Amino acid sequence: MIRAYTFLMRPTVGQQGALGEMLRDHCSLYNGALQERRDAYRHVSKTSITYGQQSAQLKEIRAFDSNRQGRWSFSSQQATLRRLDKAFAAFFRRVKVGDKPGYPRFRGVNWFDTVEFPRDGDGCRWDSTPHDPVPRVRLQGVGHVKVHQHRPVVGKVKTISVRREGKRWYIILTAEQAEPEPLPETGSVVGIDMGIANFLADSNGEFVSNPRHGRKAAAKLEAAQQDLARFPRVHRDKRTKNHQRAVQRVADLHRKVRRQRLDHAHKTALDIVREHDVIAHEDLKIRNMVKAPKPKPDPERPGRFLPNGAAAKAGLNHSINDAGWGVFLTILHAKAESAGREVIAVDPRNTSRTCPECGHVSAENRPTQEKFHCIACDHSAHADTVGALNVLRAGLVRREANPA
Repeated sequence: MIRAYTFLMRPTVGQQGALGEMLRDHCSLYNGALQERRDAYRHVSKTSITYGQQSAQLKEIRAFDSNRQGRWSFSSQQATLRRLDKAFAAFFRRVKVGDKPGYPRFRGVNWFDTVEFPRDGDGCRWDSTPHDPVPRVRLQGVGHVKVHQHRPVVGKVKTISVRREGKRWYIILTAEQAEPEPLPETGSVVGIDMGIANFLADSNGEFVSNPRHGRKAAAKLEAAQQDLARFPRVHRDKRTKNHQRAVQRVADLHRKVRRQRLDHAHKTALDIVREHDVIAHEDLKIRNMVKAPKPKPDPERPGRFLPNGAAAKAGLNHSINDAGWGVFLTILHAKAESAGREVIAVDPRNTSRTCPECGHVSAENRPTQEKFHCIACDHSAHADTVGALNVLRAGLVRREANPA
């Protein structure tokens, strides 16, 4: 299996400048390759440019611009071109299935934050100074950069990526490992129901509170954004020191909220994986759940629209995104795979409307957001617990129908 490790880098001032130049030149390469594809297709011949054709040009580009493009790893530049090729492949896939196309866009310097090295030893070297107690990574054109390695890397390092987040630099390693030893069996199975009032409820009647990190930081973020809005919209090179600090303040607050969500998701998923052998959850289509409602034209007043609940839906969408269900479920699947646990995703339809005692299905069974009261058998319980019970039962049925 493949596992990723993220470590904080501690570059010197000179190395920070070199890392910034590396990102800038890879961004320039990405944008140049995108422009070439656009121009070729706009030509009367409708020519399509492939990754292979653009990769073959790298040798000439590096020779012509030896002070910039020639400084960096050839393989990392190929990875950047491959990144553009994947963006176009995704664009054509969306066009084919009828989704919103999303044509690949040019990247600004601040929006191009990652450079990938496809193989350890080719333009980069992890643990480049094994004789030194301080671990380092060697990057072509940058040098040996100190790394804060907070845990050991198990397995053979396959790829290395460098990423910038604000003023910090991170290195992401992917390592190939043998299949991990599964955790001891507990004999426990559980179903979980995702929510907003509570982050999740399980079939045992327990709840995990929703930390609402975004809402807690909303006041500070609003104040920081108001401070930023006082500055004129100018190019990044023309920003004053105060303007730069205002931009950094907003970015730092967003980054803190994102890391808080990640930390909560990791800890919650780890607790569930350690305690249960089989975990069933709702197969949520989060992207569809947070779509804005379609406008309703007013037939009696052309050009006007009827109320469609967009304001209320926007608040619900914000709460769903703040909870971070998608991040949590992704982490849950990854941790379960490493621990040898089984995770089952089930259809969420009617899980909160079905009585776990008699099986009666009705929207009237859930009179409020938290209360479940069956109109057929008079069974009462917390609505989220009922949903988790039904999710568990559906998961076990699916597991018996499709044994491993």
